[in-house]
Amino acid sequence: QVQLVESGGGLVQAGGSLRLSCAASKSIFSISFIHWYRQAPGKQRELVTTTTSGGSTDYADSVKGRFTISRDSAKNTVYLQMNSLQPEDTAIYYCAAQRDGFYWGRGTQVTVSS
Repeated sequence: QVQLVESGGGLVQAGGSLRLSCAASKSIFSISFIHWYRQAPGKQRELVTTTTSGGSTDYADSVKGRFTISRDSAKNTVYLQMNSLQPEDTAIYYCAAQRDGFYWGRGTQVTVSS
């Protein structure tokens, strides 16, 4: 099993930045895919970005050029740097890991005020 703990959410004004962290209970080298998802009120959960154990990354069109996913293997932590935040980025952000199963964190709330 993999346990994931997100942190770093909060309230920010439009145009601001936040950095989310996802701390994993296992070495992130052993995790094939680590994702950030988000779910806005009344909407379905959507995939924001993915990083692989090989270092590849992928982003949803809505966040390309604004969000960056990165990994610190020494800390078993994945980060999501979010810049130029907009009110439509308001959501609960979840970290998820694919290894011998699919594991979710509990999420962290991001609220962007206009």
